[in-house]
This record gives sequence, C-alpha cells and structure tokens, in this order.
Amino acid sequence: MKTKQRRTVQLLASVLGAAMLLGSHSASALGLRQAYDLALQNDPTYQSAVYDNESGKEYKVIGRSGLLPSLSGYYNATKNRADITAPNFLGQLSTTHPEYFSRSAVVQLRQPVFSLDALARYKQGKAQSNYSELVFEGRAQDLALRLVTAYADALYADDQVALVEAQREMYAEQKKVNERLLAKGEGTRTDVLEIQARYDLSEAQLIESKDGRITARNTLSGMIGTEVDVLDGLNDTFRVIPLAPADYESWKKLALENSPEVQAQVAAIEAAKQEINKARSGHTPRLDFVASYSKNSSETINTLGQESTVRSIGVQLNVPLYQGGYVNAISRQAVAALERAKADLAAKTDKTLIEVRKQFNLAQSSVARIAALDKSVESSQLLIKATEQSIKGGVRINLDLLNAQQQLFTAKRDLAQARYGYLLASLRLRAAAGTLDADDVRTVAGYFR
Repeated sequence: MKTKQRRTVQLLASVLGAAMLLGSHSASALGLRQAYDLALQNDPTYQSAVYDNESGKEYKVIGRSGLLPSLSGYYNATKNRADITAPNFLGQLSTTHPEYFSRSAVVQLRQPVFSLDALARYKQGKAQSNYSELVFEGRAQDLALRLVTAYADALYADDQVALVEAQREMYAEQKKVNERLLAKGEGTRTDVLEIQARYDLSEAQLIESKDGRITARNTLSGMIGTEVDVLDGLNDTFRVIPLAPADYESWKKLALENSPEVQAQVAAIEAAKQEINKARSGHTPRLDFVASYSKNSSETINTLGQESTVRSIGVQLNVPLYQGGYVNAISRQAVAALERAKADLAAKTDKTLIEVRKQFNLAQSSVARIAALDKSVESSQLLIKATEQSIKGGVRINLDLLNAQQQLFTAKRDLAQARYGYLLASLRLRAAAGTLDADDVRTVAGYFR
C-alpha cells in the first residue's frame, strides 16, 4: 500500500509539472509580441478604426477649404433660332428666321475676405480631426487590452484543461489502487466509491474546460487572423514590478491630462462651440473678392456676329436679412448640443476616474494576492507530503490525500489567474490614464517565454 501511495504522489507531481509547463516555448509557439503585431494587421475592429481615422483627418482639410480661394469655370454653347418681324426696304413688314450659335466661356476666382461661417468651419474641422485622432488613440489602446486579455484567457484555458486532465489521471490511478486494495481485502468500498465519484466529476469538468479552451482560442484567432496552436506561457520566475507612479493622485492627474476618452470629449466641446458660430453667422454679412475673365460670341440677337472679352475685378457683399427664423432655430439647437457635450465630458471624466481607481486598487491588491497564493501553493505541496506520511502512519486516510491534492490543484489555478489579473490590471490602469502604448505590451510580453 505504501508503494502504491508513493506512486500516486509521484504521478501527481509529474502531471502538475506538465500542467505548468504547458505554455512553454517551442519553435512554433506564438508569443505575445507576435500576436500583437498580427492583431495590428488583422483585427477587424482595429482596421475599422484605422479607416475611420483616415476619414476623420479630412475634416481639417474640408474646413480649411472655405478660407482658400475657389476657382470655377464654365462654357456654354447654344444653337438659337429667332423670329424677327421688321419692315423691309420697301416699308413692308416681313419676318425672317435667322439661326446662329451663342458661345460663352467664363473663369471666375472667388476669395473670401470676411466670412464668420468659413472661419467657424475651419476651427470646427480642426476640432473634428483632433477628435478623430483621439478616438483612434483610444481604440489602439483598446486593441492592446483586448489582445492581452484574449491571450491570457487562452493561456488560462490551457491551464484549466491541463490541470483537470492531471486531476483526472490522478483519480484514475488512485481508482486502480483502491480497487486492487479492495480486492485484497485491505481497502474499503467507501474509498472506491469516493474516488469513482471524483473521477466522474473530473470527466465532466474536462469536457467543460475543453469547450472553454476552444472558445478562448477562437477569440484570439479572430483578432490575429490565424489559427492558434501553441502559446508562450508565463515565466517560471514571475516578478511583480511596483507601479510607477506609486500613488493614486498621480495616476488621476495623468488621466485628466492624457485620457483619450476625456480629451476626445474636450475636442467635441470645441466642435460644438464652432457649430454655434456657424449657426449665428447666418446673421452676419459675407464679403468676397471676385475676379473673372469671360469670352462671348453672339451672346444675343443684338450682338449677332460679335465677340467680346470682359475682364472684371471687385468685391461682392452678401447681407442676409430674413430667413424665416431659421438662423435663430439652429442657433438654439447648437447651444443645446454644446450643453449636452459638456454633460458628456463630466460623465466621461467620472467614468475614467472610477476606472483609474478600480484598476489602481486591483493592481495593488493583486500583488498581495499573488504573494498569498505563492505561499498557498507551497503549503499545499507540503500538505500532500505530510498527508502521505500520515497515511503511512495510519493517522490519515485516503480521502485526506484526495482533499490535499484538490487543494493544490485549486491553488495552482488561482495563482495563474492572479498573475494574469495583475498584468491586465496594470495595462488597464495605463489605458485609463492614457499612457498605454506598444512598449507596455512589449514589457508584458517579457513575462512570457
């Protein structure tokens, strides 16, 4: 019996080692940095953001165009047939039907000299392009978070499958031992039933964990555009790096200054202010410098056969008088939109600060949780050894060993989850503060081998 118990413990140690090395590096393993580079190229959500940002950049150009000169030209050619009734040389009325072509070509240059509408459109275009750039920055950070989360979820799913498989194999081996002992009259029927029940439960858990692994890998594959085979696992020497800065107030200040979501809403407020100026410009005059060059041939019946060239230069003043209340109405709409944008800024600022506080606390508590779970794993390993010795001495029974083994499985799983949680909390904190970039992803990638 002592030999069989020793074999069981040795099997437990070997399968646990295999579980924790499941994500070890191989020639075909997909590293986090490689996955991130693939996601930048293939993630549909990020690619949509890229094109949306390309579109948003043009708002500035569109707005600026209203302040620049415009050049237009047109050409007109018309075939005319006239009916002319006039006295002839005998003094009698007669009707003729002359046919002729009229041609006109004009080139006109128009340069705004004073236009509040054009100025407001220019400033609004700059604000809209800035808004688009900040939104894109936020989506780029979101890609990094989604990628690391999907990568960690896939690894954790691997850990789950490996641990459940190890648990099942251990139960299967222990089941054989108990059945042999029962056959020899050294074991009990209760021990056999206990291990059978645990073995059956582990079978169901294995099916569930494998389904979870498929889902996690499909999520990651959808982001990187390729099938996932083997992933780099966490390094054996996992070292927690203290937060920098170390206090919440510094992170809060960073968030207020750099958060893409907050700064994008600030840009949205500026765009809303210029919308008010655009609306109110409907009550202001517009002054344009206008220059034109035209050539005309047989423009009317009176100038039949004549050609003319006209060069003109001057200013044009357009003064709006009354538009049925339209300008006042859209001005009130624009003011309401501005107040809504300000309320949205307050809401997004509160949301960002709550996220900063949440992730800051989570990152700090994760450090203590990892340390506690490290000790829990060590304690569980010692408990198994102590329980084995107690069974040899007749103090403990088989069920005590099973409970100790189950405790070790749980501690190993929780430790891996805590480590992933720490890495994600640190990244989410940087994202909320607006400082997350590719270098941070590379730093986290250093935790994997």
